[in-house]
Amino acid sequence: MAYYSEEQLLKIGFKHVGSNVKISDKASIYDAEEIEIGDHSRIDDFCVISGKVSIGNYCHITPMCLVAGGKLGVLISDFSSLAYGVKVFSQSDDYTGESMVNSLIPKKYKSEIFDKVRIERHVVVGANAVILPGVTVREGCAIGASALLLKSTDAWGIYAGVPASRIKERSKKILELEAKFLEEGFHDSI
Repeated sequence: MAYYSEEQLLKIGFKHVGSNVKISDKASIYDAEEIEIGDHSRIDDFCVISGKVSIGNYCHITPMCLVAGGKLGVLISDFSSLAYGVKVFSQSDDYTGESMVNSLIPKKYKSEIFDKVRIERHVVVGANAVILPGVTVREGCAIGASALLLKSTDAWGIYAGVPASRIKERSKKILELEAKFLEEGFHDSI
């Protein structure tokens, strides 16, 4: 996987890019002026990042993910990861049949849903999961592969299914490990 150089990243025109950021040259970035990326974060091959998106520190967006921030935005907080093929949408068409759908139809014939998505600290979202507009994935949650998040979660839970529901608690040991990691300074060598 080839990553953009620091010089190339600056030329893309991001709203903000932190230090030690790695973005694959096979990722597609749209509306770069609306995208903020914190320190030590990475975006891999074949990802599409568009619209208003804020990515924290130590975040990893693995291959083939879509993060569609639209106008209201997607916030991905520190130490969070999106596994292969995750899709995050801050806007969606109305699928009830009460309006037309798709981007080729004039807005006067459509009823779209717009709402910010928040992914809080220490969240891991499993492969091929989908997060829809208005969802907040609270701190420390783990979302199972192929889950469909229609509603916000409560903190420190493991969620799975279609639609996703809480199946058990998640350990908070991550917080101790984070403190040790930052204290020992490993973050400078990533």
